[in-house]
Amino acid sequence: MNREDFPILDTNIIYFDNAATTLKPKSVVDEITKYYTLYTANAHRGDYDNSLKVDTLYEGVRTKVKDLINADSEKEIVFTKGATESLNMIVKCYMKYVLKSGDEVLLTKSEHASLVLPWLELEKELGIIIKYIDLDEKYKVTYENVMKQVTNKTKVICLAQVSNVISDERPIKKIGEYTSKNSIYLVVDGAQSVPHMKVDVKDLNIDFLAFSSHKMLGPTGVGVLYGKYKYLDKMHPLTVGGGMNNYFEANGDFEYNNLPTRLEAGTQNISGVIGFGSAIDYLNNLGYDKIRNHEKELRDYLVRELEKNENVTIYNKDSGTNTVVFNVNGIFPQDTAVYLNTKHICIRAGNHCAKLLKDEVGIKNTCRISLYFYNTKEEIDKLIEALKEKDILKMVI
Repeated sequence: MNREDFPILDTNIIYFDNAATTLKPKSVVDEITKYYTLYTANAHRGDYDNSLKVDTLYEGVRTKVKDLINADSEKEIVFTKGATESLNMIVKCYMKYVLKSGDEVLLTKSEHASLVLPWLELEKELGIIIKYIDLDEKYKVTYENVMKQVTNKTKVICLAQVSNVISDERPIKKIGEYTSKNSIYLVVDGAQSVPHMKVDVKDLNIDFLAFSSHKMLGPTGVGVLYGKYKYLDKMHPLTVGGGMNNYFEANGDFEYNNLPTRLEAGTQNISGVIGFGSAIDYLNNLGYDKIRNHEKELRDYLVRELEKNENVTIYNKDSGTNTVVFNVNGIFPQDTAVYLNTKHICIRAGNHCAKLLKDEVGIKNTCRISLYFYNTKEEIDKLIEALKEKDILKMVI
């Protein structure tokens, strides 16, 4: 689907590592090039035509993001370096000042390092208590297991809407209905969901949402922090400096700007944000329903074909989104990945930044195939044939 828009696909690669980063369509690359070749200027700094054009384009992307996730206001959209920085800001710049020793935060052992590590640091610093929601027999998160961990000390439930490994879609709407009625913060990592499905922060009752541009056709180095205005307005800046203050004096007096610029100190990744806007346009024009349907068809086909190989073990066969994790029996996952690279097939091998998941699955490293709308059944066929070949044993043993 739309493969002609991705010049890199003409280089004879089969790209199955979309959970790590996606390919970029020519329209996104062209938009970034225009910024650097036709109207380069800083944002929110100048009174000349190019600078004013940059202001309009940059803030226009904020509106696109607001509309994409159905936020109430552009003031609830903060541009960051990525989902990692967004999650760190939520924990270090807000939760640090509202939580106290003994407050409970619920996570799962299938979460990404960027979600878990900030909480581990806050646990040491404040004495909060981290509790892990049990996964079911298929390593999925269920509403029932979430509720088993909730107590009157629970203050935050923080989890990905879609796991980057197991790829299960969590019951965020049902969790959000509960948290909104019980004074519990719902923090959601949307890095693996926003690129693939329509996410409505109001319908889901999400208090904070983090996601990255580069996992949804956009440039690296750009992320989004969404927060309800009443919470963001109390957030401490992660960094301070130019562009986020009204004034500062030698006697120590200073005043910061209003949202969202208060949380965007210094010169941002302007070209990246503008390119991100083009990526959002691309996805909206393509249509999220079309993306999800195509990915489901591809994933179902991939699982059926992998199951025919008795030397392959699949760990998340029944997850409904775009990722499949597996191993070739008796072969170290990185060796499988290196072998597939000789066939120009790109996959991910390792722990996928979810280093606690081994406690649940019982295995530390896996191979991961993550699909996007430009992948095809023909590409899957080439993968399946490569995994059948005896060469894989010759190369790695």
